[in-house]
Amino acid sequence: MGASKCTGWLIVLVAVALVVTAAVVAITKKTQHPEALPVPGPPGAINQKYAEALSVALQFFQVQKSGKLVNNKIPWRGDSGLDDGKEEKVDLSKGMYDAGDHMKFGFPMAFTATVLSWSILEYGDQMKAAKQLDPALDALKWITDYLINAHPSDGVLYVQVGDPDLDHKCWDRPEEMTKKRPVTQINKKTPGTEVAAETAAAMAAASIVFKTINTTYSDSLLQHAQQLFTFADTYRGSYSVSIPHVQKFYNSTGYLDELLWAASWLYHATGDQIYLSYVTVENGNAFANWGRPTWFSWDDKRAGTQVLLSRVHFFGSKDSSNAEQKGLQMYRKTAEVVMCGLLPESPTATKSRTDDGLVWIDQWNSLQHPVAASFLAVVYSDYMLTSRTAEVQCNGESFTPMDLRKFAISQADYVLGDNPMEMSYLVGYGSSYPQQVHHRGASIPANANSGCKGWQWLSSPDPNPNVATGALVGGPFKNDSYIDLRNNSMQAEPTTYSSASLVALLSGLVTTSSVAQSFT
Repeated sequence: MGASKCTGWLIVLVAVALVVTAAVVAITKKTQHPEALPVPGPPGAINQKYAEALSVALQFFQVQKSGKLVNNKIPWRGDSGLDDGKEEKVDLSKGMYDAGDHMKFGFPMAFTATVLSWSILEYGDQMKAAKQLDPALDALKWITDYLINAHPSDGVLYVQVGDPDLDHKCWDRPEEMTKKRPVTQINKKTPGTEVAAETAAAMAAASIVFKTINTTYSDSLLQHAQQLFTFADTYRGSYSVSIPHVQKFYNSTGYLDELLWAASWLYHATGDQIYLSYVTVENGNAFANWGRPTWFSWDDKRAGTQVLLSRVHFFGSKDSSNAEQKGLQMYRKTAEVVMCGLLPESPTATKSRTDDGLVWIDQWNSLQHPVAASFLAVVYSDYMLTSRTAEVQCNGESFTPMDLRKFAISQADYVLGDNPMEMSYLVGYGSSYPQQVHHRGASIPANANSGCKGWQWLSSPDPNPNVATGALVGGPFKNDSYIDLRNNSMQAEPTTYSSASLVALLSGLVTTSSVAQSFT
């Protein structure tokens, strides 16, 4: 009898223990934070799809080169713009045409260089593993050579080559240009803070890239960057006001973001606390619009600055004050707001997407925003992995670095053909891509000798005789459709700055790798 009672009590105690254990496990699961994924080491296995796409995308910078071409790899391209700047006794022959025309706009060109530099600094080892680092460095230096020449003295920066009104009255090959190509400068009397600061950012970022490759060149870039930042900050004024005709092409919505962007890059390039204080204590609250998500683009650098300064917060900043740390924390918190807006499952996800899931902000050059945002997502994901940060909180819901990477992959795959059109928007990649890219040089046969009046090539129903390899066309409409017509510049025109963002994104996806905790 006594043994039966003991057995009964034992069963009860075991049952109670099981219930308590289950309750504890349930509570623990609710409160436990997920473990961060292991930090990847050196570049792993190459993703062949993204490696091929990266190789294709980088070729567009060869297509867009102005000047005396060296080791020309594009058979239908030749020397052009050799006299650019000659009337002002400056050599502005290099640089790149911004889109399908033959203008050199310094504002988007400098942004192209900054993004190329950033991608090399974060993912140069991955580019090298995919054998694409040298083409990226070549493209960057072709632009920075131009930017150095465009800054002949302390208070002068040439910001444009060509008259856009004259340029757009022609449909010609760059090798045959006969129209006048005046140059436009900003100076102390006609300031242009946006373009001066963006150029400073480009040269500061590039100075880090070339630091171990060519010390003298790197030092020169940094000196130009510091002078231009001081000029931009001292003589404040919008270049859209100083040069009204740019309002139709690259109108600026403000220059405070470029000042923060440039100072952030100068901090990375120099380690000088003056620049960290500038972006955090002195101007962060007034300039950064903390807490409000924005879209990273040639015009608005805030989201890029927030992610770039999050890097400093993730990995530490030497000798930073409490006030500077507080400012860095605000940049990181805002970067997290940006990330939460991108993640499709987030409570604060942007609703501005196509039915097939592409982030869609503007009908003109619609791919520039999702591609640039996806690059930021990959970078932020890798900052989280490297710092062993397990999650980001979006209105009470948790998301992991892998969630950010999956978002970026979804956008990259859409661009490369996983879309309702079943077409790659990257020209030269895959078996189906746009045939009538809005691009003068690509649309006119190399032996045509059309002069300025080659309009029959614009209206031709035939595919382009030359493939603008690597061109990222403007992109789809909100309903995921695309009309492959050369006259459809809204959708069919490529740009160098969109290509830079795509190169950056693909470099982050081509293999797995942790980011370096310091650029230097």
